[in-house]
Amino acid sequence: MKRALISVYDKEGIVDFALNLSKLGWGIISTGGTSKALKEAGIDVVDVEEITKFPEILDGRVKTLHPNIHGGLLYRRDDEEHIKTLKELNINSIDMVVNNLYPFEQTVNREDVTHEEVIENIDIGGPSMIRAAAKNYKDVTVVVDPYDYEKVLDELKSNGDTTYETRQYLATKVFQYTAYYDTLISNYFNGLESLSFPETITLSFKDRQELRYGENPHQKAAFYKEAGNLEGTIAGAIKLHGKELSFNNINDGNGALEILKEFEEPTIVAVKHANPCGIGSGKDLVEAYNKAYECDKISIFGGIIAANREVDEELATRINEIFIEIVMAPSFTKKALAILTSKKNIRVLQIPNISKKDYTSFDIKKVLGGMLIQERDTKLLGEELKVVTNRKPTDGEMEDLIFAWKAVKGAKSNSVLLAKDKATIGIGMGEVNRVWAVEAAIERAGEKVKGSVLASDGFFPFKDSVEALAKAGVTAIIQPGGSMRDEESIVEADKNGIAMVFTGMRHFKH
Repeated sequence: MKRALISVYDKEGIVDFALNLSKLGWGIISTGGTSKALKEAGIDVVDVEEITKFPEILDGRVKTLHPNIHGGLLYRRDDEEHIKTLKELNINSIDMVVNNLYPFEQTVNREDVTHEEVIENIDIGGPSMIRAAAKNYKDVTVVVDPYDYEKVLDELKSNGDTTYETRQYLATKVFQYTAYYDTLISNYFNGLESLSFPETITLSFKDRQELRYGENPHQKAAFYKEAGNLEGTIAGAIKLHGKELSFNNINDGNGALEILKEFEEPTIVAVKHANPCGIGSGKDLVEAYNKAYECDKISIFGGIIAANREVDEELATRINEIFIEIVMAPSFTKKALAILTSKKNIRVLQIPNISKKDYTSFDIKKVLGGMLIQERDTKLLGEELKVVTNRKPTDGEMEDLIFAWKAVKGAKSNSVLLAKDKATIGIGMGEVNRVWAVEAAIERAGEKVKGSVLASDGFFPFKDSVEALAKAGVTAIIQPGGSMRDEESIVEADKNGIAMVFTGMRHFKH
């Protein structure tokens, strides 16, 4: 008789699975709550203590950690010495393990969880058992996902056994499962020790979503969700309408969200190719949208819009006047949703708590042969703003300078951004030369440039940028400061009556 050891925390489908195994002539070994559930269903079960000849001890911490279990799993069926050893020790074969682990992830993510509860949900026997079975997958079937019950039963009914290919597939899932599980535990302990950058690092992502392709059609791609609370993220978005998101949709949408989180008042962020093409704040979202739209009426076409308030009928009507790929907001009125979903190709994403900022995740960039990891750029300003020119900004200019500083933070470096009345009017980004970025922003702003303010994500190393801005009619500048030639820029600003503010903090974004 072949035997299966069944011990699961998640008991979904387990009674039917065990009942079918029993009907196929398999013996069932089980433990604790699983054994009780199977017996209550009328299934003949051998308790694990009868196999180990040893009781469960330490409140169930030690149940299956025994040679009679692991010997029955790990021995090689084609090795005469292994077979001889098991006979001498009276250890019987175990040909299948069905197991899923204590819910560490669900436990550690609970807001009210105690350290003691976290520790007690670190499974020891389960990982040991399923790893042993997976190592010996040539002869042993191991199932950790209820999704696979049907596949295993179908093969047993058709062939009398699972195929080698299926056992290898199931073993692969085991090692993915335990690696993910151990990573969660490792990261929890890193947090206890406040280790942002440990000697070795592992990352935990799950729920693979296959994408049609990557940045380009010839690249394969997939999207994985991070472990933990996904509130306020694109990974936690609820798709209310439209086809599946693409690689570029997800990347660009995330860029829009990160910019939006800088603003408290009603704000619209429009993004194209991961860069802002229009940002506006106002007394309501319609005013904010009009400002964002006027910044670049061409680039916003086919772009992504993120809003930090509920989208109503009036705003939905304005949005529907052009083609937009995605609209993201914390909520939508019924009338707004009806208007937006009248277009087949738009995606509508609801992101509750879209303004949430308190994330502990890191910014990660993969490079050939390694990985760069850094804290997320969550700060906005240095210790204090410093006015370095003779003329101080007016209250209105200072309001626009802070708006522009928040906005430029989300653009690809080198970036500068012109703003007026809490609206972007010209953006120059991704240039290798800062004066080129300035010239591009001025050109895009057109006649609106007069009386506007400028934010620069990095310092001005030469006075040429200030000269160009003065000629265009810009009245105030906000920049990090810190260049050896700061004085040159300050003198040029004073010469032209421009107010200049240093933030003491740079915001490069590559």
